[in-house]
Amino acid sequence: MAEARTEQEFTPEQGQSEGSERPAETPTEAPAAVAPEAAVREGEAEDLAHLRAALEEAQKRADEYLDQWRRSVAEFSNYRKRVERERQEFAQQANARLIGRLLVLLDDFERAFATLPPGLMNFTWIEGLHLIYRKLQVILEGEGLEAMETVGKPFDPLEHEAVAYEEVEGAEEGQVIGEVQKGYRLHGRVLRPALVRVARAPAREPIVAQAPAEPAFSPATSEESTSAQEPASSPKEPPSADQKPPAEGQESAGA
Repeated sequence: MAEARTEQEFTPEQGQSEGSERPAETPTEAPAAVAPEAAVREGEAEDLAHLRAALEEAQKRADEYLDQWRRSVAEFSNYRKRVERERQEFAQQANARLIGRLLVLLDDFERAFATLPPGLMNFTWIEGLHLIYRKLQVILEGEGLEAMETVGKPFDPLEHEAVAYEEVEGAEEGQVIGEVQKGYRLHGRVLRPALVRVARAPAREPIVAQAPAEPAFSPATSEESTSAQEPASSPKEPPSADQKPPAEGQESAGA
């Protein structure tokens, strides 16, 4: 026959006593939670290192592109300056050919004015020619033409061309003493050299060696020298009586 079991009533004091009697449970799930966090941190560190390497590579490429851009800008600037300079030089050379031909007109004007009689200087048409000459000079000077000053300056083979050498007193060796034709520069370069006359030092006389001077000759000294050199002559004895004077025929024969 089954015995009827009566349920015992549970009180808080019994729960506390039972809980104190149970042993403390050790944490078994903690290591499993720590392992994923370390893996995540390692992955983040790898990603961060990768990003840093990529950033450094990108910065390096950016620096290279910036340097190449700067070089390209500098090369283009130099190219533009060189093209502009070549264009100016080409224009100057083109003008040089034309201006070189116009120099003949200036020479003709100057020669005409130099040989013009003084009585014609007051005519109005002569003054008109002077104005035309002056206007031509102003136009050419505006293009960069400049006349050379040569007289009184040392001879320069780069700017002068000697047509004659002359001996002039008071002038130094190699000094320009006259101008036959004017020289001109164009933009600082020689367009036409000047034809000039150049001073030359006077020729020196050759030095001849002179013999020692001889003493002056006088009759008194010559007689003294001859008398000193000749020995004293003995006095002549008169002929004796035994000696006969020679005959005339013998004297002539002896003569």
